[in-house]
Amino acid sequence: MEAIAKLNNYPTSPRKMRLLVDLIRGMKVEKALAVLEHNPKHPAVPLRKLVLSAISNWKQKNEGADESTLIVKTIFVDGARVIKRMRPAPQGRGYRVRKRSNHVTVIVDASTATSKKASKAVENVEVVEAV
Repeated sequence: MEAIAKLNNYPTSPRKMRLLVDLIRGMKVEKALAVLEHNPKHPAVPLRKLVLSAISNWKQKNEGADESTLIVKTIFVDGARVIKRMRPAPQGRGYRVRKRSNHVTVIVDASTATSKKASKAVENVEVVEAV
C-alpha cells in the first residue's frame, strides 16, 4: 500500500526542484536519502524531509511492515503561486521580477518485485483451487 507526502508553496523555482527530483525518481528510499543528504543544492534539505515524511506515512499505514523494500514510486513537481515584483530599470522603466514557488508530491511504495512475487503466489493458489 502506497503512501503520499506533499510539500506546498516551497519558494524555489520548479525547474531547480526538478533537477533534484529527477535524480531520485525510482530509487530505493535509503539510496535517495543518501543522495539528497550529500547534494549541495539548497532544495535538497526540504526534499529529504519530504521523503522522510512519506516513509513515516507508509509506516503508519503498514504497521509492522519492512521498510527496506521501499522505493520512490512517483515524484513530481508542479508550479505554484508566483509573486510578482517590480525592479528599477533604465530610463524610468520597471522590469517585472517573477518569484516562483512549487508543489512537490512524493509517493512511496514497497518494491514491485516483492509484490509481483506475492501476486504470483496468489495466482498459483487460485489455479490449484480451480482444478
